[in-house]
Amino acid sequence: MAKILYVEDDENLGFVTRDNLEEEGFEIVHYPDGKEAFKNFKKDKFDLCLLDVNLPELDGFSLAEKIREQNQHIPIIFLTAKTLQEDKIEGLKIGGDDYITKPFSIEELTLRIKVFLKRSTIADEEEETGEYEIGKFQFSYPQLILDSEEGEQKLTHREAEVLKFLCDRQNKVIKREDILTQIWGRDDYFLGRSLDVFITRIRKMLKSDDNLKIENVHGVGFRFITE
Repeated sequence: MAKILYVEDDENLGFVTRDNLEEEGFEIVHYPDGKEAFKNFKKDKFDLCLLDVNLPELDGFSLAEKIREQNQHIPIIFLTAKTLQEDKIEGLKIGGDDYITKPFSIEELTLRIKVFLKRSTIADEEEETGEYEIGKFQFSYPQLILDSEEGEQKLTHREAEVLKFLCDRQNKVIKREDILTQIWGRDDYFLGRSLDVFITRIRKMLKSDDNLKIENVHGVGFRFITE
């Protein structure tokens, strides 16, 4: 049974969401404020985090930053009433993997959670095919690690998924909508902006190797050049 850290200060929404997710078979540990949630995050082991953005004591973005300092791998999904693109992009920049805008349906939330949890099973099945040598780097998709002589870099789930998608299509033109559809499960304007955030982060990870380049293909997508 997957154990989920759920942080939401709206008492009614928190109760309904927790009750429905428990009906889906998840173990939900609910806290109404970010400070209390982080204190217990350090003591316990979770499989995924659901974080409201507007929280008392410690807001969702600040909580996510603290969680990322402790754990680079755990998936983080933001639950936000904010509609500004910049707010959502900020959440991804600090280490979030996805977001859901309130009001949301339990069906949609459950689907997003299952997509992330399924990744662990897929990683186990791809133990042999999930290892890559790209330039001077060794990339382990199952372990979410990018390694080189300079040291080891830990990736988030989304970073690893995007990099694996590029590695599987080296030196080929990759359509933006194909990445969005296969990794996020949907294609829209905001997710396109989200993808750009992840591409930028991966470029920074690979910048020490001049032979590796993620090239923008105008109006189409990207090409991961490794030759």
